[in-house]
Amino acid sequence: MMIPVCRLADLPRGESCRLETDPPVAVFHTDDGEVYAIDDTCTHQDASLSDGWLEGCEVECPLHASKFDLRTGGVDAPPARFPVRTHQVLVEDGVIYVLLSDAVPNLPPCAVARVAGGVG
Repeated sequence: MMIPVCRLADLPRGESCRLETDPPVAVFHTDDGEVYAIDDTCTHQDASLSDGWLEGCEVECPLHASKFDLRTGGVDAPPARFPVRTHQVLVEDGVIYVLLSDAVPNLPPCAVARVAGGVG
């Protein structure tokens, strides 16, 4: 299912927004005009990557400075060791859409407990 995020014009270059999915997803509009979507939770500790610093195709976690590649989800700087999931992005008629990955997310233990606690 494609989830509408917002109009591309409403997400300035160099900015991000957060989708309140379970788990949350961060959508980034890079300075180069590309749009990427990754899980919003750092795999090291429960921190929102949409609150991090975007530089090129990398986002730096605001908590402990782990860096993630927006294109692959790969970790580019510790202390995180596991990648974040990436999600497919489509921009159609000026609207950003995200197709959520069906892969299992890499969530830190504190976030797993929070997500599990909210179920059932």
